[in-house]
Amino acid sequence: MRQILFSAAKILISAALLYLALRKIDLSELASRIGVASLGWIGLAIAVAFLQLLVGALRWHEISAECDAPLTVRQTMRFNVIGTFFNQTLPSAIGGDAVRLWLVARGGAGWRAATYSIFVDRAVGLIALAVIIVASLPWSYNLIRDPDGRAALLFVDFAALAAGAGFLLLGRLPWPRLESWWGTHHLYSCSVIANRAFFSRRRGPRLAAYSLLVHVLTVVIAWCVVRSIAAPVLFGQAFQLVPPVMLITMMPISIAGWGLREATMGLAFGYAGLAASEGVNVSLLFGMVSFIVGAVGGLVWVFSAEKAARGAMPIEIPE
Repeated sequence: MRQILFSAAKILISAALLYLALRKIDLSELASRIGVASLGWIGLAIAVAFLQLLVGALRWHEISAECDAPLTVRQTMRFNVIGTFFNQTLPSAIGGDAVRLWLVARGGAGWRAATYSIFVDRAVGLIALAVIIVASLPWSYNLIRDPDGRAALLFVDFAALAAGAGFLLLGRLPWPRLESWWGTHHLYSCSVIANRAFFSRRRGPRLAAYSLLVHVLTVVIAWCVVRSIAAPVLFGQAFQLVPPVMLITMMPISIAGWGLREATMGLAFGYAGLAASEGVNVSLLFGMVSFIVGAVGGLVWVFSAEKAARGAMPIEIPE
């Protein structure tokens, strides 16, 4: 019952935010701006989205090896594609992570190693996103003149950066109780793994490059969407606005980010002196690209061996 109520709350939040974001949007005007050239840009956005999944798969491949859950790049790519489908269909922005965890654990790695690989992968991505936003702050501060917008940007980014830094610091503290106490044992273990991977001479540079590239490609996807409707937005402006919006959208309070992304994108564009309606338009088309990629992930899932064999093998949960 608690899970049902939680899911229902997310649905209501998505619906309410979508209503607030769309009430001033002329959808017929948006549709009239989509022509043959627009389809080319949308197709390019979809292709970049799959490239982004590949880069994410390469990062997860590196991390999974550190977590004693070694996966091939082909496996991580396939699981990532399947995850996009469940991100769109499950009542959570992290529904795909739960399915990825299940797929890895079912493959023989066990729940603990699978959970660690997903959690560390998420944490590394969050840290990289916060670093990108901090690095672009001098330009973002010039773009966003509104005091409330500047305050919100600083709060969200430094909160994420502090969380990421605290997570990494945890694994370096010389307190043996952190490793043995049930409340911190797993988080401490994940931090140790993240530190080992991040500061490895062999894996560290690749992890950093993959993590930063994933978020740059998010901006490229948004830019392709901008070009598809000839919105008056420069690439530099998209680079400064999209990462903070994606950071906020990571909060699991809506269905696949719908509603929250549109409201935040419209607000961000308004703070930057751009038309808030264009921000909502870009967000809607960005969501459409994600939906199409998720549909492909659904086909991969339908024809996957894991779906055909689900329930046939028990998974041993490590002590």
